[in-house]
Amino acid sequence: MKTGIIVIIVLVLLGFFGCSKYNGMATKDEAVNKAWGNVETQYQRRADLVDNLVNTVKGSANFEQETLTKVIEARSKASSVQINPGDLTPEKVAQFQQAQGELSGALSRLLVTVEKYPELRTTEQFQTLMAQLEGTENRIAVSRNDFNGAVNDFNSSIRTFPNNVIANITGFSAKGYFKAAEGAEKAPKVQF
Repeated sequence: MKTGIIVIIVLVLLGFFGCSKYNGMATKDEAVNKAWGNVETQYQRRADLVDNLVNTVKGSANFEQETLTKVIEARSKASSVQINPGDLTPEKVAQFQQAQGELSGALSRLLVTVEKYPELRTTEQFQTLMAQLEGTENRIAVSRNDFNGAVNDFNSSIRTFPNNVIANITGFSAKGYFKAAEGAEKAPKVQF
């Protein structure tokens, strides 16, 4: 009889321990989902600003249509790549990042082309949009860093013992990080 009570007590304690570990991993998983939502919010802010920027440029200059078309296409593609926060695999994050990188490249080409139009750069609306775009890029960087921090915390948690046992039983798997864009390790050359 005493042995049965001891076994029941041990099983109950193990159950509480397992529930505690599971709840900790679920909380960290939700932190990753929240951080991902913040990343998407900042990218959406940028996508919204791009439309305003393109329309401002169109209205203020006889602008090169090919450049504007590429920006619009890149924005459309970047906006169409959606990832379910529950499926943040490294491959899916890389796919999202590639689409956003194409938009960044198109915006860079747009800004280089704008240099040819000094009257456009002096308009108040264009300056305001550029300041908002710069602020948005900074917010994106902060959101990506916060996301990577949450992913690091979650991945570390599910890889350590005894959490890894519970993670395997309950189906928690590692999340993907944002990584630097290919070629980012090379410093850009500025020539005048």
